[in-house]
Formats: sequence, structure tokens, C-alpha cells
Amino acid sequence: MPSIDFNSVAGLPGNVATEKLRTEGFNELPSTKKRNILWIIFEVVHEPMFLLLVASGLIYFVLGDIQEGMMLMSFVLVIIGITVYQEQKTERALEALRNLSSPRALVIRDGEQRRIPGREVVTGDMLILSEGDRVPADGILLSSNNISVDESLLTGESVPVRKISWKEGALSDRPGGDDQPFVYSGTLVVQGQGLAEVRSTGINTEMGKIGTVLQTVDRGETRLKTEISKIVRSVAVAGLFLCVVIVVVYGVTRSNWIEGLLAGVTLAMAILPEEFPVVLTVFLALGAWRISRKNVLTRQVPAIETLGSATVLCVDKTGTLTQNRMSVRKFFSHGEMCEFDASGSRLVPDSCHELAEFSILACKSDPFDPMEKALVALGKGEFGKTEHIHTTWELVQEYPLSPELLAMSNVWRSPDGIEYIIATKGAPEAVADLCHFDSGMMKDLSVHVNSMASEGFRVLGVAKATFNRTILPGEQHDFTFEFLGLIGFADPVRPRVADAVAECYSAGMRVIMITGDYPLTAQNIARQIGFSKIESIITGHELEVMSEDELRKRIGTVTIFARVVPEQKLRIVSALKANGEVVAMTGDGVNDAPALKAADIGIAMGGRGTDVAREASSLVLLDDNFISIVSAVRLGRRIFDNLKKAIAYIFSIHVPIAGMSLLPVLFNLPLVLFPVQIVFLELIIDPACSIVFESEKEEANVMTRPPRQKEEGLFTRETLAISLMQGGVVLAVVLIIYLTALSRGLGEPEARSLTFTTIVIANLGLIFTNRSWTETAVQSLRSPNKALWWVVGGTLCALFLVLFVPVLQGLFGFAPVPPLYLVACAGAGIISILWFEIFKYRRRKAIRN
Repeated sequence: MPSIDFNSVAGLPGNVATEKLRTEGFNELPSTKKRNILWIIFEVVHEPMFLLLVASGLIYFVLGDIQEGMMLMSFVLVIIGITVYQEQKTERALEALRNLSSPRALVIRDGEQRRIPGREVVTGDMLILSEGDRVPADGILLSSNNISVDESLLTGESVPVRKISWKEGALSDRPGGDDQPFVYSGTLVVQGQGLAEVRSTGINTEMGKIGTVLQTVDRGETRLKTEISKIVRSVAVAGLFLCVVIVVVYGVTRSNWIEGLLAGVTLAMAILPEEFPVVLTVFLALGAWRISRKNVLTRQVPAIETLGSATVLCVDKTGTLTQNRMSVRKFFSHGEMCEFDASGSRLVPDSCHELAEFSILACKSDPFDPMEKALVALGKGEFGKTEHIHTTWELVQEYPLSPELLAMSNVWRSPDGIEYIIATKGAPEAVADLCHFDSGMMKDLSVHVNSMASEGFRVLGVAKATFNRTILPGEQHDFTFEFLGLIGFADPVRPRVADAVAECYSAGMRVIMITGDYPLTAQNIARQIGFSKIESIITGHELEVMSEDELRKRIGTVTIFARVVPEQKLRIVSALKANGEVVAMTGDGVNDAPALKAADIGIAMGGRGTDVAREASSLVLLDDNFISIVSAVRLGRRIFDNLKKAIAYIFSIHVPIAGMSLLPVLFNLPLVLFPVQIVFLELIIDPACSIVFESEKEEANVMTRPPRQKEEGLFTRETLAISLMQGGVVLAVVLIIYLTALSRGLGEPEARSLTFTTIVIANLGLIFTNRSWTETAVQSLRSPNKALWWVVGGTLCALFLVLFVPVLQGLFGFAPVPPLYLVACAGAGIISILWFEIFKYRRRKAIRN
């Protein structure tokens, strides 16, 4: 292939380029400001929930209990540390991805070729583009030599488009379509050479224009964060009010304001939900870590909660459902249509050996074009073991593809041959023209071409020729070609995608394909992966003339949107949200960015995605695999389920703690719980919530039930009722133990010991019974949870120490009691949760029947 003479091009003077860089700014896409450690810490600690944690710690300092205050404050620092570490890890990963996508550029300045960072390209620069180069800015081709560009980041189409040199009258300046002179930032040159003049950089490129749309789209706060904040505020206000009431009542009725203050602080500590921010932060931080192990990077941690409630998953076809690489799937030769699958047991049929042989000979040795890559891969498979692969042949000359003739030829010579052997491939009609087909032969060929195209295949024709003269001709038409047949290419579906789609359907999620590709191609892929209602298709042209009301009406049944342009993707997502759907949107290119940001959950591709797409997303898919998305949804549901159990447990255990802090004051009985007992219980509650419930396995029906309702939060009526019932029964049992101890003439320290033992055992019982709301505690024991046994073992050891070690007895206000009494208290604690075990068993039995 003849090269372009770049020596005659002077390019921009260096001083002019420097001045333009100063006035125009760097050639960079819109990006959110990078957050440093101090900013991340500020975002964490200014939340009301963390301020409440700090306030709880300050209560200890006011009481002069420095040790306990320092313990709680150190715990606050640990939680902040976890969040900062996770956020920094996310920022570093995204920065690495941004750096990977920042291309270097070969420009001509002061008459010399220079390799510079892509961000330093300015308007007017002369870009030298070659195979494998990432275009750094928008521009116009002044010279081109058989250049093709992959514009899938902007158009969604996986097949490269041909480019030509600029001529007067060139009108279209939009991505997509063959034989245009325009190149765009972020696209990839897969073939040929070109010289382009930069016309737009940074925000003014096609990528940048779409980036500006993102600034007008706001995702808003997640429902979980809003709900938790509201609960914390409400409970905190109620707790502080009751605290004041207790101080006043105690001081007036018992004339002891010091003990009244102690009773009030104890009640406040019993009621204030300082576990809520701990649980929410730890669950989401560890959830982000768990999801990262499924190759999904969490950019916005609250999106993890939203994952489990997604009702619609909008996916791009190219690269997400498919592998974004062509493979040979069908041959047509000697009147026979043959299937081929390199991953299966089907080999290249004998009748198609010559067709495959010459199609490989017509390729470059190290191609960028996806269809040429597929043919080269064919030669490296089983077919490569045949005598039809000629590694010793010499390539003599190439005849490149051109706008006038959409076919290319390679001229070869074998070591012992005296003839030239010519291999040609290209558009079927172009190859047929080289073979001098008459109208009848063209009509017959069109039948087979259309048959393959209707199945979603890209089709190439292949021909061969021989030549025995010394001087090769100047044009391909001067050879006498023999038509060998057709080859059909397909972008293969990713493995196990069909299973993942089926899992989405069983989980009550709709899957919608939104693609820039042709309807037949999209429909064929949808059929392969098991889409439902694939007959229902809306094209970009139909969407353009459709009203918002009509779109909202039809979008409830449509599963495929084809030939869609960027602004239409945003319309689709907006229409789904207007219909009350919770939308998860995947995308890999700039054309997807506005829809990614508008969706409830934006999922960008990490491997081939653009900066703009990643910045607009909530999650980044590191392996660009649809299966990872479904795994993330599964984990999102599990995380929400476990979070719901943890919050319900917190409510239930706080009922007896708050009750035993309040009732003795109201009924003029001796105080049961002091701050030190509350701290002891918190040391059980916090790890139980943050570690035990977080690590619980998913429920059996996690992906066979519909998504939760959009308005459903952590506290449904059923959840709140069960929590209050659990706590109420435990409170009743504990109160009975306490009153029984007093009625039998035991002293305050002995009664406190028995009451506290009952609360601790009941607390452990609540952990066991809330591990699953579908299985009984005995059944859930079959699921390993190492953290559970560490918490249980540590609690029982600590309880033994405070009951029997004299120094600790005095600190907690306990006194020795007979072991038989302690066994009775343990039994009472277990009995307090049995009703819920019976409830779960009967409900599960009723569901089975």
C-alpha cells in the first residue's frame, strides 16, 4: 500500500500551538473534580448519622467516662477509615481507566513529526493517523489511503466505516456511514493511513458535546439514604425528649437529680440508634468490595442498594451481550450453505476449504479489521493444521480497497512457484463484478447474500486468480478472477448470556436491548439469547416521530430498540422512569453517557468505555460482561435483604433495652441498666449487625421473586410489626425475670445479674432467629457463618467474666447468683424467640402447600 507523503506538510508552528493551548485549554473530556482524602472525609463526617455517632461519644466525655468515650470515638474513626479506603480505591481504579483511554497523538509541527500527549492537541494541528491509532480529536481527512475507522463508541455499530479525503460539498458531519471525510475523538483506526486537520478539541468534540448534556441530568438521593436519615432524626428526637422526661420524673419523684441524670443518659443511649450509620456504612462499603469481586467497580456506593430494586435492565448489544469481535459463522460455496462454529465440533467443510484458504490469503498478517481478525483466527484453529495454510509464501503486492471498488487483493508467490496467486475478498457485489457476473448470476448471488444477511451476518465475497506475467497490472480488474463463494460473520454472543437473561426474567426484571445496529441483526441476537417478545421492535426513525405519551404506552411491551441515536437513549430511559420503573442502564460509549446518568443505576463498561461514560455511571463493569451485571443485581438484593435483617434486629433488641431503662423509673423500681451495661450490649449489637448479618448468604428465593416495590423501604408494616413483636416478647420475658427476682427477696445486684443475663441470651437468640426470615434457626445453621460463632463465643466468655470475676462484678453492679438461676435465665432468653421460629415454620409450610 503506497504511503502518504507527510514531508510536504508544515503543520502548526510550535509557538502558535502553545498559544492555542493556553487560550483553548487542554484537549480533555468533561470530568468531575478528583476528590482528595480531606474532601472524602468531609463528605463522610458531615452526614447527620455520623454526627450522631460523635454526639453519642461526647455523652461519655460529659459524664467523665473518658475510657468509654475514647472507645466509641475510635470506632467512629475506624468506620471513617473504611469509607475513605473504599472511596480512594475506587478513585484510583477510575484514574487508571482514564489514563488508559487517553491517547497519544502523532502531529506535524514546524515541519517535523512529533508524538505528543493527546491532551495537548489543538485546533489546526495536523494529525497523522495509522492502523491502531486512537483519534485524539475531531477533524477532517485531508489525505487518506484505504482508511477505515471503528466508530462503535459513538454509533454502537461494531463494523468499521470507510473514510475518504475531504471534497467540496461534503455535508454530513455526524458519526456513522461510509465514505465520509470526518474523524472523531476516541474512535479507532483499524486500517490504512490518513492525514487529518483538527477542527474541534475537548468539550467541542462529539464526545464533549454529549458530556455537556450530563451536567443537566441529576440522579438525586437514593431512597435508602433518605429513609435512614429520616428514621435517625425521628428516633433521636424521641430519645432526647424521653431523656429529659426521665430526668425530670426521677428527680421529682425520688429527689435524686444525679441518679436521674444517669437514668436519662442511660435511656438516651439505649434509644439513640448509633448503630444505623455504622450498619449502613459497613454494609455498603463491604457490599462494594463484594461486588468488585464480581468485576463490578462501585463508583457511587448508594447505588448498591438500588441494584436490588431494578425492574428494567437496558443493555447495549455490541460488547455487552456480544463479544464485540467478529467470528466466522457460515460458508457458501459450490451451491452449498455450511454452518461453522470454531468453539464447537463443526470443522470447515471440505467443499469450503478453498474458500477459507483464499479468504485468509486476502488478509493482512496482523490485521485490525475485526472480520480480517476472524479469518486469521480461522487459520490458527483446526483449519490451520491443513495444507491450505501457506506460511512460506511471499506477499508480493497489495491492491487496497477503494470507494470505487469495495474489494482488496493480495498477490502471493510460493517459493517454488512461477505464477502469481491472487486472493481477493470484499463486498459480494464488488467481487462478483471482478468475476464478470451477468445479471442472472448476480440475481442468484443476491438470494444467498440476502439469506445470510437476514440472519444477522455480515457477508464477504471471495475470489481467486493466477497471473504469469512479470509485471503486475495496476488494477484488480486486469486479473481473471474465479468466484469461490461467500463467508458470513457474526459478533458472537457472550457465553452464558442466555442463562443470565433467563435469570433476569425469573427475578421479575425486563431486559431491553438498545442498539445502533440494524433491526434484523438485533433481533437475531435477541433470539439467540432468549429474549421474549422479539417481534416488538422500535427503530430510531419511528422513535423520532413518536410522542412522549405514545412512547410511554408502547415501551411497556417493547424489548428491542434499533438504529438508535444518543439523544433517543435518554428519551427511552426517561420514559421508563416516567412509567414508574427502576432503570439500570449499561453502556460503553459517549452516546450512552446521558442515559447512564439519567438511569437509576448507570453501569459503564470499564474495558472499552469512555471517560464521559464512566464519570456518568454509578457502577463500572470491569470485564464488560452482562453476566457480571446479573451477579451484581443478585448481590444487591442480598445486601438489601441482610441490611433489612440487621435494621430489624436493631429495632427489636432496642425494645427490651429501652424498656428496662424506662419502666423501672416509671414504676419506682431499682435501676437495672447503667451506661456500662449498655456499652456491653453495644459491643454485641455492633459486630452482630456489621459482620454477622452482612456475611449472611442470600435467601433461596433471591432471584426468583419480583423486585421490591419502588416505594418499599427498609421498614414495611410487616417488618416493623415483626421487629416490635420480637422486642416486645423479649421485654416481657426479661421483665418477668426481673420482677420474679425482686419478689423472691433477691437484692438489686442479684436481680440485675439475672435480668442482664436474660437480655444477653435473648440478644443472641435474636441474632440466630433473624439470620433468615424464611428458614428456621436450626435450618440456617447449615449455612456456615464464622463471624456468628466468634460473636457468640466472645459474648458468652465476656458474660462469664462479668458475672464471676469480682472486679468486673463491682464495675457492672452485679452480685453472685446460683448457677441454676443462670440456667433458668438462659432458658427464658431462648423461649423469648421461639414464637418467631414457629411463625417462620408455619409460613414456609403454607407457601409449599
